[in-house]
Amino acid sequence: MEEPLLDHESSSLSEATGRRSLFSDAGLFSNITFSWMGPLLDLGKRKTLDLHDVPFLDDSDSVHGITPKFKSKIASISATGQYTDVTTVKLVKSLVLTTWKLIIITAVYALIRTVTSYVGPYLIEHFVDYLNQSTRSTKRGYLLVLAFVAAQLMEGLSSRHLLFRSQQLGLRVHSALIAIIYQKGLALSSQSKQGSSSGELINVVNIDAERVGDFNWSLHELWLLPVQISLAMIILYSTLGLASFAALAACVLTMLANIPLGRIEQNYQEKTMNAKDARMSAMSEILQNMHILKLHGWELVFLSKIKEIRKVEMNWVKKYVYTSSMLISVFFCAPAFVAMITFGTCIIIGIPLETGKVLSALATFRQLQGPIHSLPDAISSIIQTKVSLDRICSFLCLEELASDAVTKLPSGSTDISIKVRNGSFSWQKFSQVPTLQDLDLCVQQGTRVAICGTVGSGKSSLLSCILGEIPKLSGEVQTCGTIACVSQSPWIQSGTIEENIRFGTQMNRERYKNVLEACCLNNDLDILPLGDQTIIGERGINLSGGQKQRIQIARALYQDADIFLFDDPFSAVDARTGLHLFKECLLEFLASKTVIYVTHHVEFLPSADLILVMRDGKITQSGDYTEILKSGEDLLELVASHKDALSTLDMLERPIENFESTYHPGGNESNLFIAGDKKDQNEEGDIQNGQLVQEEEREKGRVGFIVYWKYIMMAYNGALVPLILLAQIIFQVLQIGCNFWMAWAAPISENVNPPISSLQMVNVYFALAIVSSLCIFIRSHLLVMTGCKTANILFENMHNCIFRAPMSFFDSTPSGRILNRASTDQSTVDTRIFDLMGYLLFPAIEILGTVILMSHVAWQVFIVFVPIITASLWYQQYYIDAARELQRLVGVCRSPVLQHFSESMAGSNIIRCFQKERQFIRYIGYLVDNLSRPSLYNAAAMEWLCFRLDMLSSFVFSFTLILLVSSPSALIDPKTAGLAVTYGLSLNMLQGWAIAVLCSLENRMISVERMLQYTTIPSEPPLTISERQPNRQWPTKGEIKFLNLHVRYAPQLPFVLKGLTCTLLGGKKTGIVGRTGGGKSTLIQALFRIVDPCIGQVFIDGTDICTIGLHDLRTRLSIIPQDPVMFEGTLRTNIDPLGEYSDEKIWEALDSCHLGDEVRKNELKLDSTVTERGKNWSTGQRQLVCLGRVILKRRKILVLDEATSSVDPITDSLIQKTLKKP
Repeated sequence: MEEPLLDHESSSLSEATGRRSLFSDAGLFSNITFSWMGPLLDLGKRKTLDLHDVPFLDDSDSVHGITPKFKSKIASISATGQYTDVTTVKLVKSLVLTTWKLIIITAVYALIRTVTSYVGPYLIEHFVDYLNQSTRSTKRGYLLVLAFVAAQLMEGLSSRHLLFRSQQLGLRVHSALIAIIYQKGLALSSQSKQGSSSGELINVVNIDAERVGDFNWSLHELWLLPVQISLAMIILYSTLGLASFAALAACVLTMLANIPLGRIEQNYQEKTMNAKDARMSAMSEILQNMHILKLHGWELVFLSKIKEIRKVEMNWVKKYVYTSSMLISVFFCAPAFVAMITFGTCIIIGIPLETGKVLSALATFRQLQGPIHSLPDAISSIIQTKVSLDRICSFLCLEELASDAVTKLPSGSTDISIKVRNGSFSWQKFSQVPTLQDLDLCVQQGTRVAICGTVGSGKSSLLSCILGEIPKLSGEVQTCGTIACVSQSPWIQSGTIEENIRFGTQMNRERYKNVLEACCLNNDLDILPLGDQTIIGERGINLSGGQKQRIQIARALYQDADIFLFDDPFSAVDARTGLHLFKECLLEFLASKTVIYVTHHVEFLPSADLILVMRDGKITQSGDYTEILKSGEDLLELVASHKDALSTLDMLERPIENFESTYHPGGNESNLFIAGDKKDQNEEGDIQNGQLVQEEEREKGRVGFIVYWKYIMMAYNGALVPLILLAQIIFQVLQIGCNFWMAWAAPISENVNPPISSLQMVNVYFALAIVSSLCIFIRSHLLVMTGCKTANILFENMHNCIFRAPMSFFDSTPSGRILNRASTDQSTVDTRIFDLMGYLLFPAIEILGTVILMSHVAWQVFIVFVPIITASLWYQQYYIDAARELQRLVGVCRSPVLQHFSESMAGSNIIRCFQKERQFIRYIGYLVDNLSRPSLYNAAAMEWLCFRLDMLSSFVFSFTLILLVSSPSALIDPKTAGLAVTYGLSLNMLQGWAIAVLCSLENRMISVERMLQYTTIPSEPPLTISERQPNRQWPTKGEIKFLNLHVRYAPQLPFVLKGLTCTLLGGKKTGIVGRTGGGKSTLIQALFRIVDPCIGQVFIDGTDICTIGLHDLRTRLSIIPQDPVMFEGTLRTNIDPLGEYSDEKIWEALDSCHLGDEVRKNELKLDSTVTERGKNWSTGQRQLVCLGRVILKRRKILVLDEATSSVDPITDSLIQKTLKKP
């Protein structure tokens, strides 16, 4: 799904609008029965629901409605009013104070449900006694029926509204947490961001915030536990006397036995989350740099790393689910265990076991099954929620940017734009050597300042200190007016080009037109099929480096700020475009503004009013161009290394046609190859319907049978499924048999002789219970085995296909979509689906047994039950179409939240500089509300269905009771009738459970469906072709021949390269030049087979590269990309990812790329830490590491894609000398 990028229309959607949701405007009867959901369900029956079909939220449920209240509560509780001192207790207190009304409402519903659920077990003894009377009072019988039915209706009604309100409560908590986490993320200091991987941040938003929201389901379990036990004890004491205390002891013993299992489960859950953090962090980094991995042929190496992390994760997942299965087994076995202890005590102390008492006790034990299981479950949920709350608090307590780092004055209040006095700054607060020191700087308004220096001298850090991004150790920084900046590494959002340029500012057509002209973007927009409405892929993936840079510059110019900061803005564009940008943007468009620009291009220095020369974090020289040349050596050295720059200026003034004849195949050692001036389509991506990024794949209609079949058959070819079914069936038949045995064997009253002794009765019950318990343990173990195996296979298949997918897939698929499948969907498959499949059979068999019992007592029930089942299925079918699509929308709407969060964290410094925090916060609110809408209405749809099923099952139950009361006593067996009523009490719950599990399973199976989608991604050509494998020395010469080469990015698009024929001789150095977007990158793509030729061939040393495997090709070539990439780990793992070379060779390579001395200064040397995306290394240093990689490989063919654009002229000169060495 593509949403508008920070425009005013979209951002305003998250603000208070006075909107009221469907249920807020519904009448009393409609609210009670959930009839207000009817129109949406009817629409879902007639068409496939889309997000615009889903009604809006109430303002009170929206992010804008809940977040201000939450923030005010945090501020009132926190000592400083800030997030940095928020503890878990304070956070919980704030959440409770924010949502207290809903908490009270749900508590009332929960209490009503609990009390009414024990009415039936209490009445059973009286009902059996009534049926056993020879002369019965009809009035008393109908009063009993009324009490049964009223209690059941109240229980069902309170359950429905409890669950819906709980979902509403959970969504409010989830929305509030995401909002403050996002706001905190925008304010994080650089040091905090380095200490938190992207995987951790994604999991905090995607898993921890959701888990805290989901705690609403366990919110009332603890305080209701004593209420439930007290009610049960009252009933048991009234029927069994002192034996009730044995039942209490058995319950407590069962609960205590569960507690250590719950603690173990919680420990495993923590370990699982830590492993998931590591996997998601690695996956996020890989997806962002997949293009580099493909070029180097490293994708399978990094895939193996992901699989290794997954092994660790899966080890904890297995332990977690096995422990959970033990708890579930205890849940199912608990009633039988408590019954054995209680009935055994009755025999020992001489309490007679009569049918009415036994059935009342059995019904009570079935009710106690809930609290017996819920205590460890609730404790486990509390512990899991606490873990998530702790993680959220840890994130909220991270250090923020110092608010007093920069004194910001309003525009026009002084004629000094920037002042730095005696400033010392360091990226590492406790570093002994500051990054910047002894800074004194005063920039008058309207001054043009140039900053130059060698790699790592502190140029970018100086701009960061002006923005307040680098921690200040001492001194004072002052700015006057608004600031716009252009970073060295372009930060582009997913959205249209226009939206990226406007960046949330109102459209001014005249200014917009002037900005496009100044930034040379009109030609590019003319080429694109939708012009400035073309959607840019994630991180600008479908744009060239120069296009991204020019869009960045356009974004800054459009803001009309007072101060403009440019961090080496010309490194990513060709010389001709760079000159145009410098003249049109910096000299003319911003003539009256304060401009500070970092540059390695010496030819742009004379135009500066003030030049700052930096070395080792200090300003060593300052003055105008003439003064600097006279006063020191630093600038002279830079100019000397760039001695031909001035002559290049003259050359650039000549028309490019003059260069057409400068390339001669087979000519001089150094060749100049001019790329075409225009391209027919965007050269970096597969565009469909004029757009690169398409809406997320979404299946329509019900989840197909083939999805279920694939899931069931995936593990062990389905061999364990029959055994699981058999164990489940035997367990439940024996469970029903246990109760039937007790009802049959117990005497109807004291005056009746029992068919067998009490001891025999209990012994048989004990034997049946033991066998049934064994069956449920076997079933749980086999189910977990199957589920874990299936989850692993799905993980392997999906990731294999993702890593083997062509680059066009990654260009058109935002990483949020892939990460959503790798995190949320994978977690669902890991822990939820096999559980639901196991649960599905339980209510089905129980319902069948209940119907048989009821029909046995009163055959007319069967006649009524047939249309009731038909009506239930009709309701389910009516519901499922809308619910299925709502669940799919939840999955689809989650991806933009993750993507926007990830993008915002990567570009938080830009957002802060442009002071767009409020707009971005509003936009995340808009996205979260889009996620909450289908979630809330999906929950309402479920309760709409369950309410109607409750009414139908209550009708069957009341019909049965009326038949029993009105039928002659001679036709009724009180024992069987009592047992039928015992099971009939659960009919509401069972039928609702069956449909809920069925619908929930289908909703969860969407995760399998989404993962299976990614197992059918078309793959790249084979990595190796055994019969066409080149020898180990290939290529020996490095000659490249293009023959009639035609390349395009999709069959429906025009050719980008058209009939290119030329030969690049081996051992020669060939330059490829041309304007931005001229096809240079496409030529490299074709050489590495990122995109294959449509027509023509490419030969390397006489071998057609399309006839050999991709890895055989890519691993024999070397490339230094335009955007330098480093991966989290160490310097060693970055320069030698495959671990092929010795330390000696690595040091030689580092010395060759002039990075060795810098690395030796670090105590860790080759094991120097590299944080995520190499952010603790400067752009120039990252580029040198990339150079070191190729020097280490020493391939015959080396491709440099503007490889020295981010380094100073001195380093550039040294690199050129290195590359010229044989």
